[in-house]
Amino acid sequence: MRIVSGGVTDVGRVRTNNEDCFRIVESLNLYVLSDGMGGEAHGEVASELAVETIVKHCMDTGAESSGMQIGNIEPIWSEKTKRLTTAVHLANKNIYESAEANPDQHGMGATLTAAWIDGQKLSIAHVGDSRLYLLRSGTLQQLTSDHSLVAEQVRRGILTAAEAEESEMQSVLLRALGAVPDIEVDTEEHILFARDILMLCCDGLTRMVTEPEIAGTLQAETDPTKAAEKLVALANERGGVDNITVIVVRVGTESRGWFSWLRLWGRKKAAGNGSAGGR
Repeated sequence: MRIVSGGVTDVGRVRTNNEDCFRIVESLNLYVLSDGMGGEAHGEVASELAVETIVKHCMDTGAESSGMQIGNIEPIWSEKTKRLTTAVHLANKNIYESAEANPDQHGMGATLTAAWIDGQKLSIAHVGDSRLYLLRSGTLQQLTSDHSLVAEQVRRGILTAAEAEESEMQSVLLRALGAVPDIEVDTEEHILFARDILMLCCDGLTRMVTEPEIAGTLQAETDPTKAAEKLVALANERGGVDNITVIVVRVGTESRGWFSWLRLWGRKKAAGNGSAGGR
């Protein structure tokens, strides 16, 4: 699999502080996005703590980290899925304990959406209302479920989707990192195919930009960073009432056309002639 990615975060047009945080670890094909909550309670501390905890645990190759399992771990999950889920539980623990130890951080929390690609396998761990989308063959699918009050009311038939979009209760979360000592983490595994596009985003995008507009932008712009920038710009054009963060990941395959083979033959010929060059 050949994977290219890019991400952008922006404070928006209304807020003065960016409480979002994201990381792309290209060497691992790991993508992590967190939206902090708390305002004066330092939501930016919570989101950064969430992201850094997950990246650190996933990158740690030590025996202790490799063998650690926290939460409801399914035996059939891949090792990366198990590790990613454990990492989210560790992030929740770190945020909760930091808020308990520091009075000025009481009430801080964060959403978390993480994707880890290993070959064709996609591992997902999710808490809150940030989202992970999959665009495949022109169809946009939300792979995560929002842990918000209005989303739950829609699932129960209390509100329609249109009513939920207009509700003043959109920001009320039923699940977030740091709120309680133990958290339930949504974990899934999916198989990816060539030409799939993944997008991680916070609600600062999805409240401003419709899903058809997201799909159209992802299809029209092939550069992941530029696609993310265009989506952020569109959210800002609509008012930018919240911080906006977008990560775009494009999945492809290594080219096997005649030009690819010609380049490969050229490199082998140069190596055979004693070339010491490279990059």
